[in-house]
Amino acid sequence: MALLGRLFVITFAIFVAMLAAGIAIAMALLGPQWHGFSGDVGERVGFWMLVFFGTSFTGAVGFLPVVTLIALAEAFKIRSLIANAAAGALLLVLGAYSSGINRSGEESIDRPPPPVSRPLEIAAAGGAVFGLVYWLLAGRNAGRWRERRPPAA
Repeated sequence: MALLGRLFVITFAIFVAMLAAGIAIAMALLGPQWHGFSGDVGERVGFWMLVFFGTSFTGAVGFLPVVTLIALAEAFKIRSLIANAAAGALLLVLGAYSSGINRSGEESIDRPPPPVSRPLEIAAAGGAVFGLVYWLLAGRNAGRWRERRPPAA
């Protein structure tokens, strides 16, 4: 019964963390224009469309690796905040790098691409937010469902 409850908590935490990562990605993409928002309906719709894009990108690129890492964290009782944030950032950066999002099309023999481009920075920030939110909701209790509790007196 404890495993079923834990699976529900993990699933909920993954979806909320994907939404938080999508919001972080949208805020990073809108960075300079963020202070100029007037509250117009079109601006709000544009923001939530970017949130949807960021959430779907996070889910599409990182769902299977995240599930694998969560299974490992549950098995080895890894409850570290830093480990969750670093794993989220690393997974989203690897996903962004492998999907080709960081290519700007301006690379040539004369001018190689920068080692860290703006899309990779945004992916790292979104992944770190994913890891932090997941840790807050489920990661800090990783593996506790297997621990025996003393009977109540």
